[in-house]
Amino acid sequence: MLQTRKKPLRRLFLLVGVTALALVATGGGGPGAAPVRAEATAPQTVDQSGYARHAMVAAANPLATQVGVDVLKAGGSAVDAAVAIQAVLGLVEPQSSGLGGGAFMVYYDAASRKVTAYDGREKAPMGATGRLFMGDDGKPLPFFDAVLGGISTGVPGAVAMLDMAHRDHGKLPWAGLLKPAEKLAEDGFIVSPRLAGMIALKQVPQPSAPDAKRYFTKADGTPYVAGDRLKNPAYARTLQRIAKFGASGLLTGPVAQDIVDRVHEGPRPSTLTLADLAAYRPIRQSALCRPYRIYVVCTPQAPSGGPGLQIALGVLNQTDIGTRGPDDAKAWFEFAQASRLAYADRDRYVGDPAQVQVPVEGLLDPAYLKKRAELIGEKAGPVTFGMPEGAPAFGPDATAEPGGTSHFVIVDAQGNVVSMTTTVESIFGSGRMVDGFFLNNQLTDFSFSPNDSDGAPAANAPAPGKRPRSSMAPAIVLTPDGRFVAAAGSPGGSSIQAYNLKVLVALLDWKMSPQDSVALPNLVARGDRYSADPFPQPIMQALAERAMPLSTARGENSGLQAIIVKDGGYEGGADPRREGRARGF
Repeated sequence: MLQTRKKPLRRLFLLVGVTALALVATGGGGPGAAPVRAEATAPQTVDQSGYARHAMVAAANPLATQVGVDVLKAGGSAVDAAVAIQAVLGLVEPQSSGLGGGAFMVYYDAASRKVTAYDGREKAPMGATGRLFMGDDGKPLPFFDAVLGGISTGVPGAVAMLDMAHRDHGKLPWAGLLKPAEKLAEDGFIVSPRLAGMIALKQVPQPSAPDAKRYFTKADGTPYVAGDRLKNPAYARTLQRIAKFGASGLLTGPVAQDIVDRVHEGPRPSTLTLADLAAYRPIRQSALCRPYRIYVVCTPQAPSGGPGLQIALGVLNQTDIGTRGPDDAKAWFEFAQASRLAYADRDRYVGDPAQVQVPVEGLLDPAYLKKRAELIGEKAGPVTFGMPEGAPAFGPDATAEPGGTSHFVIVDAQGNVVSMTTTVESIFGSGRMVDGFFLNNQLTDFSFSPNDSDGAPAANAPAPGKRPRSSMAPAIVLTPDGRFVAAAGSPGGSSIQAYNLKVLVALLDWKMSPQDSVALPNLVARGDRYSADPFPQPIMQALAERAMPLSTARGENSGLQAIIVKDGGYEGGADPRREGRARGF
């Protein structure tokens, strides 16, 4: 059991929220930064944390949280609640996830004390090539040109993954779990401030795409705003089909045909076929579990962000960050340098292990991690990838990863746990809709350039049937004998690795509460850039003296949710940068 203590940096979450809200209004930054700004929201006035004796849910929208709690109260399992929560999130938070997207889940079975990883990552159609995102001029396409094209959409996997997990661990009937979302779609739900902000967003093109514009425009020609009631009968009908046929209701039949027809329309039509959709299968496998301090941290396998997060934890395990705290500049220096080393290795080596050699064992070998940690030093210096055992000759990465994603964590009354990250990739995915839901633009998670200038292949290059690399890394923490300790995760594009690392360090090393942990300022160190929320001036000055100046021109946004075991029950926290709640019974 974690004994939590509060830290003064918690007060900064209000400043973070105000800063992020201002950046939404003012813009700034390049195209790759726009989705990060877009995910910002105002500081919360409602208590987002929660404590419960029997079961707990933490999700990014209060409607989704409540539905999850209701399922658990009715005797449902953690996976049952996940099915219901995802169906609601896809309706009320369509900028982040949905029926047309993908997901990764880690599941803890309290009886066996085993952790299983479920991979619902999208796949490229069999007609895809390594030059999927290369223009006629031989250069990579502009990012948003690729996003808005039919070529950006992969075979969606979230529903199929949940279908598989429900068959393994569900207790309540599948169809009934979709009823709450179906009713919300038919009766209408109240547009939240965050969704309203996404609808009004001008920095990215998806909200102005024809399908999105049509959906979010009222009969009088004005856009939906916060407080309006939005109905989506087409979404309800799609849920009815999925309720009857499971994942086949989405991946075969009329809905599948509508997906294929829509992505075949210009510009940049896809090669996606009905056969691609019907052939999709999620993956069930053992989680990637490694020691950290006195704990064991479990994540999904590649191509998820699990290996990258495990590398970062493995490097930090060699430092004294655990004896420091969030008010110590040296702690944040160590955090940032471990992040840089982990990103360098992840960007170089991680791709779809079904198609490329991913040297996971070499990357996580304690001797290798010790050598990497020795590079941290007293000041920031150049960072490049290492040469772990089994490393293939891959080229540099050229992958853009905007953040249109959501995360939730669930503990049921039997002690089973779900930690799940779910996405449509960018804000409203590709901006294209069918049957009430947005289609993902997940294939833009591939490297746009299939080769380096010297011809070396990129590990994350597109290929037929390949899954793009992901940063999503839902985590579950156990004791060495397999007892549940904590669960956490976040959206945020490539920054997910840093967000998850922050919350795990705060929970496990600094013994902070879930709410204080998720509210800590974010620091994303990758390459030579240190993007951060505002920190106290003494910390910023001390980091600058270590050749690590923080760039706070825009707040890095997260959507962390976390639950820990505490005082005979569960304590949860939800990121103040979003609208989430942690609630239970």
